[in-house]
Amino acid sequence: MSPMEIDGNLLKLIITNGSIKLKKHSQEINDLNVFPVPDGDTGSNMQSTMMSGVNAIKTLEDEPVEKVGKALSRGLLMGARGNSGVILSQLFSGFGKAFQTLVTANAVQFIEGLLQGVKQAYNAVINPVEGTILTVAREAAEKAKEEAGTQTDVLDILKVYLEEAQKSLERTPNLLPVLKESGVVDSGGAGLVYIIEGMIEALEGEVYDLEKESRKKDKKAKPQYEQEDTEFGYCTEFIIQLNPDKNFNKEKLTKQLSRLGDSIVVVDDDEICKVHVHTEKPGDALNVAQSYGEFANLKIENMSMQHTETLLHSPENEGEHDCGHDHSQASSFVSSTPKKYGIITVVSGSGLKATFKEMGVDYIIDGGQTMNPSTQDFIDAIEKVNADNILIIPNNKNVMLSAEHAAQAVQDENVIVLPAKTVPQGYASLTMFDSNQALEDTVDEMKELIGHVKTGEITYAIRDTQVNGMTIKKDDYIGLAEGDIVTTHNNRFETAKALIGKIIDEDSEIITIMFGTSVDREEADKLADYIGETYSEVEVDIISGKQEIYAYFFAVE
Repeated sequence: MSPMEIDGNLLKLIITNGSIKLKKHSQEINDLNVFPVPDGDTGSNMQSTMMSGVNAIKTLEDEPVEKVGKALSRGLLMGARGNSGVILSQLFSGFGKAFQTLVTANAVQFIEGLLQGVKQAYNAVINPVEGTILTVAREAAEKAKEEAGTQTDVLDILKVYLEEAQKSLERTPNLLPVLKESGVVDSGGAGLVYIIEGMIEALEGEVYDLEKESRKKDKKAKPQYEQEDTEFGYCTEFIIQLNPDKNFNKEKLTKQLSRLGDSIVVVDDDEICKVHVHTEKPGDALNVAQSYGEFANLKIENMSMQHTETLLHSPENEGEHDCGHDHSQASSFVSSTPKKYGIITVVSGSGLKATFKEMGVDYIIDGGQTMNPSTQDFIDAIEKVNADNILIIPNNKNVMLSAEHAAQAVQDENVIVLPAKTVPQGYASLTMFDSNQALEDTVDEMKELIGHVKTGEITYAIRDTQVNGMTIKKDDYIGLAEGDIVTTHNNRFETAKALIGKIIDEDSEIITIMFGTSVDREEADKLADYIGETYSEVEVDIISGKQEIYAYFFAVE
């Protein structure tokens, strides 16, 4: 199939095929992680992001490319996970937006979409780095434009794009020394190449079965949530497809809903409006909303019944149950009156979750390493927190972009994303949280401590490699300081001692040890004793974090 132009059905087909091709190779992309640590998730994040876009367009039939492009863009932006997923979503979101007003798109317009996607992706990243997926996408799109003629078909364009993308990918180690040292190419760029290969295969007649692929279990489960729920009644959520003849007024709708309930969040764009409200009369809320359009979907949950179930399955009543649902998400409840501050964080490990809750967190998204929440996950969390000011503590550098995009999307809420890129940074910031202070003061103090705390992490190597001049063997322990591998040893305790020596200095006053599931209390206490004997001026705190993958987190203040 060598079309001179594509319609909505063909656009849907090639995007779907490319996404499935990516999904098939997601573990290979995970394994391209620069550092040999067991939490490489670029491939998982990229495939999850693309499949969100696919789910947004899968029911569209015989629609113009404009409508498919808009739905694709929205689905990608809401489903974006991790930095790699956010950048990928921007590439294809910009691509989809280029088809505005078009029923079909020719090769020239297709190329314009590729170029617009590159522009949007670069603009979405504060400090774009060359040698990444950005470079691969840019150089491939520029080559496609250079080679295109008036009679070029879309298949030819994609083949030119793919050839240059492959060459650009091979050049990435020359632009990023860390790639060359590790002997890998950029993982995000590799993912993009697989997508384009799948798109070309669709045009050449090799089409993958979406339903068959959807039935396969993903290697990484979608993050689950622990939330501080709100008052009883009905949690009512819906999306309205707005009728342009109804003169939609967001402020008016919000005011109408406020008479019926609380915890109201209203988010809209040109075509849809998403609403969350807690109310005793969900039918009345739906009637009000339906005056502006038709429902695309809706969900109503009885929180009073959830409360009863929580009491039945509270920790003191917990045991073996055969009722078929998860009892690990027991909720507690907050006042229906908005609080001054609400805090959302991303963390895994039952001990760390309990610690963060004790420190004032209202809503925990289970995730971080290996499980990066999507933009939509953050929006859902924001909708659940009943507060005048919402602080998001990502605790992971790969979660920052999704959190920031969510904060931008929910315009009716005052949402601040704190620059905590590690669990120790997030933990330290909470020690400075004071709900009695003015917003600016408490945020400034939390940011200041984030900037001063030192982070140490210990995990294990999943392959042999050379990093930062060190020879690392598979299964050796690795010590990271501020995200950089600084020590390695085949003994975990010796690795911990060496790492601590690199993050404690004469100005250090406190070190908090957060030990994971692979470490017993005896070893953690032994390490604390070592620190007390070696660094007598440093106070030691210990937390049983029960996190997976990372044996230790260290926060040095």
